[in-house]
Amino acid sequence: MTDLIQDVTFSGEDWALEEVNGVRYEDCAFHDVDWSEARLTGCVFTHCTFGNVRFNAATLDRTAIMQSTLERCNFFDATLTGCKLTGSQFVDCGLRPMTVDGGDWGFVSLRGQNLTAARLGGLRLREADLMGADLTRADLRGADLAGARLKDAVLKGADLRGADLDRVELRGVDLGGAKIDLAQAALFASAHGAIVSG
Repeated sequence: MTDLIQDVTFSGEDWALEEVNGVRYEDCAFHDVDWSEARLTGCVFTHCTFGNVRFNAATLDRTAIMQSTLERCNFFDATLTGCKLTGSQFVDCGLRPMTVDGGDWGFVSLRGQNLTAARLGGLRLREADLMGADLTRADLRGADLAGARLKDAVLKGADLRGADLDRVELRGVDLGGAKIDLAQAALFASAHGAIVSG
């Protein structure tokens, strides 16, 4: 397979169990493609569209999906290690259960997505759009959420200890039972009008 693939539409392909290494896709479209149990290593997708693509039990290692749109895609039991999803948009995707180990998801749109119990600790979610997302019991320990949009998000029982919440609007976020650290407690109190003094 050539290292660079541009302006190609793939439809109905069965690539289950395939191993793809270091391939770059630009302005490509993937429709009804089955990548179940595939292994994608060091691949780069830029300005691509994915529709009804199955990544079930797939392994994505140091793979980048940037400025792309993923609609009705399924990541059931997928593992993403050190992946970069900068500026990509997820629409009506199945993202659980999914294992995420580090990576840069800055400016990603996960608006309205179900991320219940997702393990996103240490993930870079800077300026991410998480509006209306369900992050109930999500593990966000040490995540970089600076500038993220959390309006109408549900974070009940989530673990936010050590997460960077700089420039995050916390009013209107359901935080019942969430685990936070002392520095964050002061932020939450200020967001709800309390005056924090030593």
